[in-house]
Amino acid sequence: MNNFILNIDKQEVLRYLGHRGQEFSKELNKTIDEEIEEIKSMARIKGIYNKYSITLDDGQVILEESNLILKGKSIYNHLSKCSKVYLMAVTLGIHVDKKIAYYEKFDLTRALILDACATTLVEEYCDYLEGIIKEEEEKSNNTITWRYSPGYGDLTIDIQGKFLRALNGERAIGLTASSHNLLIPRKSVTAIIGVSDFKIDKGERGCESCIGKKDCSFRKVGVTCGG
Repeated sequence: MNNFILNIDKQEVLRYLGHRGQEFSKELNKTIDEEIEEIKSMARIKGIYNKYSITLDDGQVILEESNLILKGKSIYNHLSKCSKVYLMAVTLGIHVDKKIAYYEKFDLTRALILDACATTLVEEYCDYLEGIIKEEEEKSNNTITWRYSPGYGDLTIDIQGKFLRALNGERAIGLTASSHNLLIPRKSVTAIIGVSDFKIDKGERGCESCIGKKDCSFRKVGVTCGG
């Protein structure tokens, strides 16, 4: 994990649990702390990223060094000022999935908390890799977009297989996609970061720019996905 500091943000865990300031018991607080420590000891976090030149053509983003094509108005607009992109993939490993499944049978509360801890950790590692990419590109006076994952806006998840093949994700970090385009292990993330030599306005990030905002499960409980 190089220089990554494994430090689970408890407030982020609470956010993924749908916490909105309400009181909770000492017992629940203790369980949250226990699961934060458990995810730290259990996770086998791995990540990979690679850089590709892109061509913007007829509403599509074509990655020149692969057979991956990104379709959708939102991703096209997101990368409209970019000449290159990074593909990124991160996973916590299959042991986390198995432990969540175990808790789902015997302790649903603990399962939900561990799930939130895992989500927090995978996003923190994505932030870490994004920081490395940003630092690398700033050396060439380039700017980057915020990371954009399949399933956000109108970029569908049916690209996951080709996305991972472009990154050689299975061999590199043990990450695959199911026949239903779900990531395996489940506690994993794929994302796209654009690179430009123009200044990129990052103000469009968030719920209001997301095409899927009307059906978002996060918004229903008053939180966001972090996109």
